[in-house]
Amino acid sequence: MTLSLRQFVAPALFVAALLPLAATAQADHHDGEKPHHDRERMEERMEEHRQDVYERAALSDDKQQALNEAHDTFRNEMKNVRDAHQARMAEILTEDEQEALRDAMHEAREEYREEYREAQGKRHHDEEKTSQ
Repeated sequence: MTLSLRQFVAPALFVAALLPLAATAQADHHDGEKPHHDRERMEERMEEHRQDVYERAALSDDKQQALNEAHDTFRNEMKNVRDAHQARMAEILTEDEQEALRDAMHEAREEYREEYREAQGKRHHDEEKTSQ
């Protein structure tokens, strides 16, 4: 089965557009409690990764500090945008509609992943055929 570019990209764009709602769904899934332990561990790993990259690039301490401040500013601004978007979604949709949208988004994401896997498998199979 071959997919047109539109058929392949449309689900990805749909998922990307609804990604902020997914964060709400994830938070709701944990009864409103966010898994702080996992988030803290992830942030620690990201900080370690940044430090490794800074060292590989031989950046000065001043440059590293400036980049870390820029990163923190970016994260805070993105959080504010995400929070505003989630509030707007809550104004537009009822709780039942939000749940239906989350379910539809999950279903579309799974279909996209399956289509992607199939396309990757076909491409891998085609590459093997041409190399023989």
